[in-house]
Amino acid sequence: MDKYTTLQYDVIIIGAGGSGLRAAIEASRNGAKTAIICKSLLGKAHTVMAEGGVAAALANLDDRDNWKVHFRDTMKGGKYLNHWRMAQLHAQEAPDRVNELEEWGAVFDRTQDGRILQRNFGGHTYPRLAHVGDRTGLELIRTLQDKGVHDGIDVYMEYTVRRILTSEGAVSGCLAYQRETGRFTIFNAKALVIATGGIGQCWDITSNSWEYTADGHALALWAGAQLLDMEFVQFHPTGMVWPPSVRGTLITEGVRGEGGVLKNSEGKRFMFNNVPEMYKGEFADTEEEANEWVKSVVANKIPKVRRPPELLTRDVVARAIRKEVLEGRGSPHGGVFLDIASRRPAAEIIRKLPSMYHQFKELADVDITKEPMEVGPTCHYMMGGVKVDPETQESTLTGLFAAGEVAAGLHGSNRLGGNSLSDLLVFGKRAGEYAAAFAKKMTDYPKVDPDQVNETVKGSKKPFEQTEGENPYSISEDLKKMMQDKVGIVRTESELKEALGELNKLRERANNVKVGGNVQFNPGWHLALDLRNMLDISEVVTKAALVRQESRGAHTREDFPGSDPEWGKVNLIAYLRGDAIEVEKVPLPIVPPELKELLKD
Repeated sequence: MDKYTTLQYDVIIIGAGGSGLRAAIEASRNGAKTAIICKSLLGKAHTVMAEGGVAAALANLDDRDNWKVHFRDTMKGGKYLNHWRMAQLHAQEAPDRVNELEEWGAVFDRTQDGRILQRNFGGHTYPRLAHVGDRTGLELIRTLQDKGVHDGIDVYMEYTVRRILTSEGAVSGCLAYQRETGRFTIFNAKALVIATGGIGQCWDITSNSWEYTADGHALALWAGAQLLDMEFVQFHPTGMVWPPSVRGTLITEGVRGEGGVLKNSEGKRFMFNNVPEMYKGEFADTEEEANEWVKSVVANKIPKVRRPPELLTRDVVARAIRKEVLEGRGSPHGGVFLDIASRRPAAEIIRKLPSMYHQFKELADVDITKEPMEVGPTCHYMMGGVKVDPETQESTLTGLFAAGEVAAGLHGSNRLGGNSLSDLLVFGKRAGEYAAAFAKKMTDYPKVDPDQVNETVKGSKKPFEQTEGENPYSISEDLKKMMQDKVGIVRTESELKEALGELNKLRERANNVKVGGNVQFNPGWHLALDLRNMLDISEVVTKAALVRQESRGAHTREDFPGSDPEWGKVNLIAYLRGDAIEVEKVPLPIVPPELKELLKD
């Protein structure tokens, strides 16, 4: 053990996105000696890709908005599979978290009378997203990072955590290696907060950056925690489809929130024909009415007509786009058209959507003020994750907390746009607060098991010892294509079973992966280690998708096209039994009568 540097902290946060930074700030404010471990550089968090805004019922544009409406929208968007208490806490506390962010220096767009401006977004009844143009996530990270650094939180950049260490059924820290040198470090801690984000790199077409290789989900699973709702993977309806080098890059929902419309190759707006029964009456059913709504938004007036169907929830819009493409009405490069140019003046588009304007100009040579964008679904967000207590964010493993995208429960089967940023603020704070409280109760640091350390280091070095084996990049590429084809937007029993067979073959190949060179500056080695995360979590997703025999939210089974009321009463949990991944049903928490009444409105 003396070969390894050992560092001790009360609370360690794994991940430096919005939820990790907010957790670290709160833990430090509550007196805990706190550190952040991040896979990339500080400030290079995937949170910056959340462009549209932070959902919070501030009611700055429409005084009919309040937490009860936000709660109802969140539950309805999640097709009532959400944990009601998380949805309640989120809706009630989001306004305070946004105002707090403003107090810390966040610069939001403003109404004419100086209040925080809010925009319309899919699934939200009223304009609810506080924003900074289409760069909201970047401003959020800038603000939290500045606050965290001034609070004196230690940060370990470009470290990858390979194992959560445990002792007597509770966490004792984690083992990580420095990506530059390959040297391992033991982080001895009283409490851990996982805030590692999602799993999008398991799919071929994704908006997620390279860090999203399912690290946190896998770490929690391996340590003995339970995962929840893992069948629900959100495919954002609007990612870039051309050129191939940037396929999947996100196009913010803010384009539609500012009046952008979706059209097929025939020039027709197809969303009018794709309004689900549960949303009938809430959305415009004629183009004239939808255009009237846009005119009101442009004039900064409260619309007196129903919202355009382009602002339906992401699962609905993604399936509608897929349908147009499959039926031969797609754009030249396999998507559909998103048109903002004919809806708003050029200067307004550049002012409201500066990132989108520059993104298309530089990456696709398209001027969105003059011509439509080509868009298609892209793997974007994971609703499933670590099963946590709604109040404390503690997992089923003592001393392990989780927040943000890596935690489950708030979003149910489908997340509403903008809820991710308020999620990470609300529950990042709670995770940090309760992790610090947990650590305070301990008089001494838990013991680190040397066998766990040595076993993990030995396994991590195995790719260098192989005399024969495959390149990790070819295995990673095959995994992504297989998941895209067989565990994508629409699933069937036969394809899911085929996927499980393919995963077994890929795992055999990954067990014999060979890496050249040494541990220093070796991206091939990093990917070889990430393969285990990606394979295990891909198996969890596939098994959960096979068990849930219905279509609900982001999980669509072509062989079970309807939603089954009986399936609406259960969540699926996944856990390890020995080396085998098990999936089983658990009852959905019962909504209290007073909140159930809100859902009837």
